[in-house]
Amino acid sequence: MMIYFDQAASSFPKPSEVTDAVVKALNEIGANPGRGGHALARKAANIIQQTREKASKLFGCSNPKRALFYPNATVALNQAIKGLTWQKGDHIITTSVEHNSIRRPLENVKHTYDLSVSYIPWRENREQFLELVKKEIRSETKLIAITHASNVTGSILPLDDITNIAKEQNLITLVDASQTAGHIPLDMKKQKIDMLAFPGHKGLLGPQGTGMLLVEGNLDLRPIHHGGTGSFSEDPNQPEQWPEKLESGTLNTPGVAGLHAALEVYEQNREKIVPRETMLISQLVSGLKRIEGIKCFGPNVDENRMPIAAFNINNIDSQEVAMILDTHYQIAVRAGLHCSPLTHDTLKTIDQGIVRVSLNRFNTKEEIHLFLRAIKEIVEAYQAI
Repeated sequence: MMIYFDQAASSFPKPSEVTDAVVKALNEIGANPGRGGHALARKAANIIQQTREKASKLFGCSNPKRALFYPNATVALNQAIKGLTWQKGDHIITTSVEHNSIRRPLENVKHTYDLSVSYIPWRENREQFLELVKKEIRSETKLIAITHASNVTGSILPLDDITNIAKEQNLITLVDASQTAGHIPLDMKKQKIDMLAFPGHKGLLGPQGTGMLLVEGNLDLRPIHHGGTGSFSEDPNQPEQWPEKLESGTLNTPGVAGLHAALEVYEQNREKIVPRETMLISQLVSGLKRIEGIKCFGPNVDENRMPIAAFNINNIDSQEVAMILDTHYQIAVRAGLHCSPLTHDTLKTIDQGIVRVSLNRFNTKEEIHLFLRAIKEIVEAYQAI
């Protein structure tokens, strides 16, 4: 039986409510939402609308019409970044721990519109980081785009401090909640977040192929995709009405049905999730730090990290460690650069990579015990060579 410690990439297993909802949408509805007036099309449209409303309620978005569906957080972030109106000389602030799903769209608009992008280093020092952000703000600054937590180390960035600084300077805020949605409560209105992107398949325990972009207030975006919207078909131009303006093509109704079920499960269990995950990751990190030859990365305080542990064994390539865990111990972890080379530049691990262990509420103390025993055996085996 595989021990699955790659929850930060995609959660597994899924709650039965999620899989049941997907199967029901496939077998009992099947129709295209917004593409017909018959009963099945109306049922599909109702699933879509209910999920917009549920996500808006849970994440503090005022208008469900501004809760948009995409295949994943990457597409949502592309729409958020490329959909803004840019002018030559505009300036963007981001961080040194961004995933490529933010970095690459930022680099794209940088070269397309002749913008500048500042990557503020994050080294687990909140006060230093905030001072650097403040110093980097200039009259041309338009956007602060920030991940809520590092997908490599699990370090949680000071989101509320950043959004407060941004609002004082009338800057737009974009938050990538890929690692935190489903783990940490978020409220766009209270936390002054203009745009929030998240996937369905990670902490929320929903299906792959689902993601959302929530837009608060009156912020406008240009669509990066154009096509069929199921309404306003006589107009050759993309509709101006939300959400049609920013959603073209057939939506993933079975996936959205599963996401709706996942949001309901999260709503019912969100008070229980964090304490359990914190306990598990504390046990894991403490155990790793007791093993000679292990170097851990990320915050020292458990309360400031996601259920993620990042480490290396001496100078052993991280991919080799992951392969041994997979083939000899049936333990699934993630190794390498994790689509976040900037983080590895900051940590000076670009050549070795990092072994990442990520948990959720389905993991157990016994699994952590077996994992730590496996790591000890790997360390001993290499020491004996």
